[in-house]
Amino acid sequence: MRRLRSLFGAAPRTSLTAEAVTPSATRRGFLAACACCMTGALMPRFAAAHVAPGAASALHRRLDEAAAAIEGRMIGWRRDIHANPELGNQETRTAGLVAAHLRRLGYDVREGVGATGLVAALRGGAGPGPVVALRADMDALPVQEPEGLPFASRRRAIWDGAEVPVMHACGHDCHVAILMAAAEVLAQHRAELRGTAVLLFQPAEEGLPGGEIGGARRMLAEGAFDMPKPDMVFGLHVLTSMTSGQIAYRPGPAHASSDTFRIVVRGRQAHGAMPWDGVDPVVIAGQIVSALQTIQSRQVDVNDPSVLTIGTINGGSRHNIVPDRVEMSGTLRTYDEGRRAFMQRRVTALAESVARGMDGTAEVVWEPGGYATLVNDPALAERMAPSLARVTGRDGLRINPRHTASEDFAFLAQRAPGLFFWVGVTPPGQDPARAAPNHSPRFTVDEAGLLVGLRAMLHLVADATGSGAA
Repeated sequence: MRRLRSLFGAAPRTSLTAEAVTPSATRRGFLAACACCMTGALMPRFAAAHVAPGAASALHRRLDEAAAAIEGRMIGWRRDIHANPELGNQETRTAGLVAAHLRRLGYDVREGVGATGLVAALRGGAGPGPVVALRADMDALPVQEPEGLPFASRRRAIWDGAEVPVMHACGHDCHVAILMAAAEVLAQHRAELRGTAVLLFQPAEEGLPGGEIGGARRMLAEGAFDMPKPDMVFGLHVLTSMTSGQIAYRPGPAHASSDTFRIVVRGRQAHGAMPWDGVDPVVIAGQIVSALQTIQSRQVDVNDPSVLTIGTINGGSRHNIVPDRVEMSGTLRTYDEGRRAFMQRRVTALAESVARGMDGTAEVVWEPGGYATLVNDPALAERMAPSLARVTGRDGLRINPRHTASEDFAFLAQRAPGLFFWVGVTPPGQDPARAAPNHSPRFTVDEAGLLVGLRAMLHLVADATGSGAA
């Protein structure tokens, strides 16, 4: 706990906005000195990007100075939001905090887009240019936060009919704070910016109970990309598997699709001592689980991976009764929409045929709230990689492997060319391989990483719009 106190020491909680926090000069200097030499300590799955940094203009330098000046307030916003987390479609306090901030800065703000989402636009004063969208997700998770941080969450909320603890265990508090800071810096430099910046503060990225459609899809359905329509969209995510000061990206498929399914197996109840009088759905369910794994091992190319996992099996009420029903649930992850459709068809056909062959039945239900594969536009990634390398230095930019975790930024990237990248938040000197991962109750953030994410967003907007160019 000593490290937590030294990094997160004395920020007080407030009712709406947190007070500014002065970052440690020692920590900042250590990060600047050690970020490059720590790249070799990353887990082997990250590869150096070998991208030459883009040339820095006077506008880039001014944006960096403004980012450094607002860093303390950005950390204060993050801590305040962390102490007051909200679940999907319940982010009313967070959205209110953001909306008030954006209106003070002169943004045109639309509230209530996709439940609690916000869309804000700022037209630059330096002439015409593209519309560039930036996205931050706002929701937290039903996770109990342990003791340790002075701004740790003690919040509880109702989720899927039950009262649960709430924690920002995935870093969305960081994303909101970064985009709030970016909004202010962009407003300060409005006269130098071309085109239009559109900021999306999104609810429910982590999904909703019962397969409810929300998040990016609902925001799009309610006009998030209308008036004006973005020409490109950028998003980021903090990761503890990388060191602060580093950024990673991946052209093409970057996050897997995600689908939830249920399989209801029906047999015929009997006494456990006389199973021949019935049809045992427990045995049928076991055969289905084994058979499903042969889809990946025998029916698809192993060079294009997919994941099929059964996570729950429920059935029966007593040890000596053959039940009449067993229900299973699982998840499917793929990197290709064709593979996704094939796997869904095969899961359904295989479960039904195995059950039928054993005198039972199986019903396969695919929940409607699945996420598509997140595909980073290759041309946009190539164009903007030098901007990211300018922020991190040549050795700080990494190529990430594909993630089997899903991310609903995928739907935004289907409507406009998108680039989604990852920002390290494990302190230099600590092994990222040993850091608690996102979604863990022990997930913690080195706040030095927030400045890197902020600078990246600002440089992307400047370069994508051609602002500050001679």
